[in-house]
Amino acid sequence: MLPAPAVTGRPGAPLRVAVVGGGPGGLYAAALLKRLDPGREITVWERNAPDDTFGFGVVLSDETLGGIEHADPVVYAALQDEFVRWDDIDIVHRGVHHTSGGHGFAALGRRRLLEILHERCRSLGVELRFRAEAPAPAELSGAYDLVVAADGVRSLIREAYADVFGPSVEEHRCRYIWLAADFALDAFRFEVAGTEHGVMQLHAYPYAADASTVIVEMREEVWRAAGFADLDAQESVERCAKIFADALGGRPLRSNKSAWTTFRTVVNDRWSHGNLVLLGDAAHTAHFSIGSGTKLAVEDALALAASLQERSTIDEALAAYEEERRPVVASTQRAARASLEWFENVGRYVDQPPRQFAFNLLTRSRRVTHDNLRLRDAHFTTAVEREFGCPPGTPPMFTPLRLRGLTLRNRVVVSPMDMYSAVDGVPGDLHLVHLGARALGGAGLVMTEMVCVSAEGRITPGCAGLYTHRQADSWRRITGFVRAQAPGTAIGVQLGHAGRKGSTKLMWEGIDEPLEEGNWPLVAASPIPYGPDSQSPRELSRAQLTDIREQFAAAAWRAARCGFDLLELHCAHGYLLSGFLSPLTNLRTDAYGGSLERRLRFPLEVFDAVRAVWPEERPMTVRISATDWAEGGTTGDDAVAIARAFAAHGADAVDVSTGQVVADERPEYGRSYQTPYADRIRHETGLPVIAVGAISSWDDVNSLILAGRTDLCALARPHLYDPHWTLHAAAEQGYEGPGVAWPKPYHAGSRRPQTGRTDAPKPRLSLET
Repeated sequence: MLPAPAVTGRPGAPLRVAVVGGGPGGLYAAALLKRLDPGREITVWERNAPDDTFGFGVVLSDETLGGIEHADPVVYAALQDEFVRWDDIDIVHRGVHHTSGGHGFAALGRRRLLEILHERCRSLGVELRFRAEAPAPAELSGAYDLVVAADGVRSLIREAYADVFGPSVEEHRCRYIWLAADFALDAFRFEVAGTEHGVMQLHAYPYAADASTVIVEMREEVWRAAGFADLDAQESVERCAKIFADALGGRPLRSNKSAWTTFRTVVNDRWSHGNLVLLGDAAHTAHFSIGSGTKLAVEDALALAASLQERSTIDEALAAYEEERRPVVASTQRAARASLEWFENVGRYVDQPPRQFAFNLLTRSRRVTHDNLRLRDAHFTTAVEREFGCPPGTPPMFTPLRLRGLTLRNRVVVSPMDMYSAVDGVPGDLHLVHLGARALGGAGLVMTEMVCVSAEGRITPGCAGLYTHRQADSWRRITGFVRAQAPGTAIGVQLGHAGRKGSTKLMWEGIDEPLEEGNWPLVAASPIPYGPDSQSPRELSRAQLTDIREQFAAAAWRAARCGFDLLELHCAHGYLLSGFLSPLTNLRTDAYGGSLERRLRFPLEVFDAVRAVWPEERPMTVRISATDWAEGGTTGDDAVAIARAFAAHGADAVDVSTGQVVADERPEYGRSYQTPYADRIRHETGLPVIAVGAISSWDDVNSLILAGRTDLCALARPHLYDPHWTLHAAAEQGYEGPGVAWPKPYHAGSRRPQTGRTDAPKPRLSLET
């Protein structure tokens, strides 16, 4: 264990600063700190020579450049003289070339960027020590007021205090190599090559008037099958040039100590310890496919310098720096992961039409969306829509989808949302208003909450059921309202059994907490309680399995007579049928446990029993948890196999959710974070899917549908916030076609109400005092 760093909280700004790492982030931090306070003594240690660099071009965004312009006009002016700028992205797939414009990039050579920063540091009086190993972290922290660890992905300072920083380094599945070509491409170019060994991809862009960066990437197994593991560096370069000869115009590639490597995603629990602070790749990394490594490091430097300028003590400044940067970096890392995983799995999309493939690629990180791309390049976006089948002026979300005998007029689904407001399982007025309002709100399909097949199968005493005639009569009232007042809107029922997650309090009284009185006995695949305070369930016997199967069939029979258009079998979220599917909750040793095939047996038996009584022309879907977010649980491969099994038994679509199977799960939340699981199932099985999970905007819905990542999008919280979410989405997009219809009594509200004036004249003159 190393000695603790020097005590923080010293009054005033740091006067002696050590920067470890002479990359763009470290150099820019040194220059900014010296410029803000010329009295500071700042030393940069860099183990390599001044002109050593292992990349070629660097891409910076307008946002980053704006920050540089305000913080240091000298550096900004020097960069401006060097930048190569372009607007287009070229995508080549199956020999077809598509171009999308309006994107706006600026790049320069990494070596030239370093030279500019070296010159700026020297002019300000920063001491640059090249070919010099920095002293040990403990020695630095004792000798300096502030130590900036900008020493990269393999940061020695981070590792020296790993128990404090809490680093996580994840290695990914693709091999890639950084190369260059001695000519300037006229656009950012992505190209996919289908070879006998598998899919390979090229990422390339200009960074000078006579040079371009070229990155070649492929899955590890493709890399090995193609023989790259047995080639020396020059042979690899020549082989890459041959594979992508069309993109290069037959020109050669060159290397700069380039080697095949795998990308590492770095995340840290903390970015500072005492007077040590992490910056750039030492703190975080983001995949090169969104061009963010140097960008993030430079923005870190800007935020760190500003925080030190604004705060009175070092510990306050470092806390402010991390508070400001962490959410921005987390957002970037989520986008980078989405992009990285898209390229890892690019083989999944190679059968898409070339123009849709291009749209899918452009929107892969979720930062470029359908609406955003329309602003950048309306011609390209309109062409993608036309090929998808959108009538003129029709957003993708308002195109119809047919499942068996049911045609949904648009792609919006109101997710099942438990109301916990039934009495003895009977849905009441709140259910009528809740479902009726959302049916009037324009969605193509409105789903009930999980409707339980028995009193013992309820989650809470307030859960609705379909195991009595009285319950069925009440549901018939609701479906009748939808049919009469919201024609064109389909209503679906979700059937389920709580299993080991039953007999709990209402959500607002304590989610998943057991009842204090009035409990009923629980049953499950295996006698494992959900949480430490949960009731222990009994393992179901063969006879009980038969009884429950018949309860599902009886509820489905009633649902058909209630007039529901679609039935969904709930096999997710740790409820009874989900409990059979997950290896974490099914420890049985009989024919219903063990291998995935055997764990599927009971859910499939239930599905078959329900399908047998459910009208042939009406579709059935299945909701699954595609991952348990826990070690040893359901995997992505399992999810695909589960979807295939239900499809073979007649499922018309899979509703792809995740988690809630075990209490100690560790989900990775984020915008549309569950969609990649739906995307995989759709492309590997050919089965229609419903995507769920933090999809909150109509722009996201359009993007996901048009990219071919899902067929339907289910939204819950947005429909709680706005029951007329779909109608408002149509109004905001200026759409008035058959994919949505305003109820006649509401038609006067189909235009956004006027608001107060917001266009007051702005001041013409501002004076600094």
